[in-house]
Amino acid sequence: MSKGTVVLAYSGGLDTSCILAWLKEEGYDVITYLANIGQDEDFESARKKAETLGATKVFIEDLRAEFVQDFIWPAVQANAVYEDRYLLGTAIARPCIAQRQVEIARQEGAQFVSHGATGKGNDQIRFELTCYALYPEVQVIAPWRIPKFYNRFRGRTDLMEYAQKHGIPVPVTPRAPWSMDANLMHISYESGILENPKCHAPGDLYLMTKNPEDSPNARDLLEIEFKKGVPIKVTNMNEGKSVDSPLDIFSYLNEIGGKHGVGRIDIVENRFIGMKSRGIYETPGGTILLQAHLDIETFTMDKEVRKIKQGLGVKFSELVYNGFWYSPECDFVRQCIAKSQENVEGKVQLSVFKGQVYILGRESPKSLYNEELVSMDVQGDYDPCDASGFIRVNAVRLREHHRLQGFFNTKQ
Repeated sequence: MSKGTVVLAYSGGLDTSCILAWLKEEGYDVITYLANIGQDEDFESARKKAETLGATKVFIEDLRAEFVQDFIWPAVQANAVYEDRYLLGTAIARPCIAQRQVEIARQEGAQFVSHGATGKGNDQIRFELTCYALYPEVQVIAPWRIPKFYNRFRGRTDLMEYAQKHGIPVPVTPRAPWSMDANLMHISYESGILENPKCHAPGDLYLMTKNPEDSPNARDLLEIEFKKGVPIKVTNMNEGKSVDSPLDIFSYLNEIGGKHGVGRIDIVENRFIGMKSRGIYETPGGTILLQAHLDIETFTMDKEVRKIKQGLGVKFSELVYNGFWYSPECDFVRQCIAKSQENVEGKVQLSVFKGQVYILGRESPKSLYNEELVSMDVQGDYDPCDASGFIRVNAVRLREHHRLQGFFNTKQ
């Protein structure tokens, strides 16, 4: 008798294929769900594999457009960067994937969901907080946290033996000595030989970007048009080519950024669960958009509003990294950030060359830049004499501070 139906987040790889077979062995009916968020994957092969292994249903969902529109664009508006460097490519994808997993579970009357995330990482938290937020009654089966499972499968050798025993196809080519996660926004590399933080990344590790040393000797000149803080059009000024749908815009910026080696970082970060980890990331399109958005935002946004918004961006990044996309506080922060973007509109011209993004110019109908007011050659609506009082008022606090310091230094 079946223990119930479980929707398994499935990749088609060794781990989740073994989990599928193990769940069947444990008495569950298994529905597999594979999200296409831009990774290089043979989806039909994965479908056949899941069916062969006994999945009662196989869902393969193309979420690429939704991923860009509903998840990447809010991150662009926020200038989302975790710990000053990481553009959140994996973290931003998890709520997108898990949201659809929960929808399928509800639709199919499944009482359980399952995933292949490890017990030490962030992804288990991101998946499960989304599932519990959107389907409170659901029960999560996390095999890598179940002693019966992880004591049986202590490493890749155990998984390979289990796969061979159960007729699970195993990779023919040797596995890379590190773990990868790929989607439309980025590729991450961690674990394996990269666990030594002093170990340099091998040259053949990077799949999304060229080595900047090997990139073209001619720049790509781009114009990115924004409205309400998100790109609505990208034009290559060299070629006259334009793209204007969210998915096409992001894919094209990935192509240009990848060609020029833009968006590589090698960092040690703080996981939510309490340990530090080393990660290497490639985020070409996201890096171009971050630089362009920072520029048009500063051009069009009041400075005091922007100070508050910068703090909200940091908070948003922490919430996304820690898995709280579907929390009330993240919803509130997203709405505040969206409000701040109402006048972030205009065009930024930039060049992409040898691993770098160079801002060249910008224009906006909602610019707060007043050329006459700021000009060194035109006085405009500004009286320089006013600056004397402004400086003296700001100096009051400094004078008092140093008067007090002088008083105590004299007494000593």
